[in-house]
Amino acid sequence: MATIPNCPQCDSSYAYEDRGLFICPECGNEWQAASETEENAGGLVVKDSNGNLLQDGDSVTVIKDLKVKGASGAIKQGTKVKNIRLVEGDHNIDCKVDGFGPMKLKSEFVKKL
Repeated sequence: MATIPNCPQCDSSYAYEDRGLFICPECGNEWQAASETEENAGGLVVKDSNGNLLQDGDSVTVIKDLKVKGASGAIKQGTKVKNIRLVEGDHNIDCKVDGFGPMKLKSEFVKKL
């Protein structure tokens, strides 16, 4: 069992953990564990549909057919996309898909190769 740190705001020893956050019942302060904040401070954290961390330059596979507005067809399941770039926003993968050109994808519809 991990030790729960004292509250960084009021130094109370009655803090408890709930859903990945530490909570102080005396002052109401909520904070993340130090290891999680260090991981997020390093940059953008994007995970695929299986929970694997994605990085710039990775190759991914589309896990379901994706309809594309303005295109005659869809991106088929199993399409491989190489050399992705991670960006901020709802569609957090910027890439080029063969046969479609430049495109933005959501990370929840791809898996890392």
